[in-house]
Parts: sequence; structure tokens; C-alpha cells
Amino acid sequence: MLRQGVFDGAWWPRSHHLLAELPDLITALAAHLGRIVRVSLDSPAWEGVPRTLVVNGTVIKIGRFAGSDATISLIRGFQDHFLLLVVPPGTHPETASSAMTGTAATGNHTPAVELLHG
Repeated sequence: MLRQGVFDGAWWPRSHHLLAELPDLITALAAHLGRIVRVSLDSPAWEGVPRTLVVNGTVIKIGRFAGSDATISLIRGFQDHFLLLVVPPGTHPETASSAMTGTAATGNHTPAVELLHG
């Protein structure tokens, strides 16, 4: 996949409960992208972050980084990752729609914070 902007897409989870939200995201994306083996996220932004998670029989390693609760990285293999904007649960629908549309714009290099508050 040739990245033409900062983000490869957006995700608007219903809650901050990672164990309730992440399996569905991985299942949906794996159907289009292939096997996902690792997820990196800002753990303070989520409740109940495990070290690993099993989704459809695949063990997914959960990596933690600090800095942006508005992104999540999904990794298929060595240097093969997809960066998603995370629209926080409870975001007003118009703001969420605008942010998600912004991530889809070809060549968009707008930072997450601007997409979510712009």
C-alpha cells in the first residue's frame, strides 16, 4: 500500500474499553489487509490494555507508546504498518465525520489534533 498522507484511515470506537473494541477492528481490517500481528497504541487512552490479545486464533501483540491517544498503528509484518486516526468515543458526529473525511483526503498531512479539533 502506498501511503499518500499521514493516515491510512480512521476508527471511531464506541468506548475506551480496548478488549471490547479492538477485536472487531482487527477482524474487519484483516479481511482486507491480511493477518495483523501487532498493534501499537497509547495505553493511557484505553482501559484494560493487555500485552497480547487473541483474535480469530491469531495472537496479536500489543505495543504501548506515549504521545498520541488519537492514533493506532496496526502491523502486518516488518515495516508494514497502517496508521489510523482514532476518533475518541463521545465525539460529536459532525466533528467525527469531518475528521474521518480529512484522513481520507489524498495527500492529507494534517496532524491528528487538528483533524479532531479543526
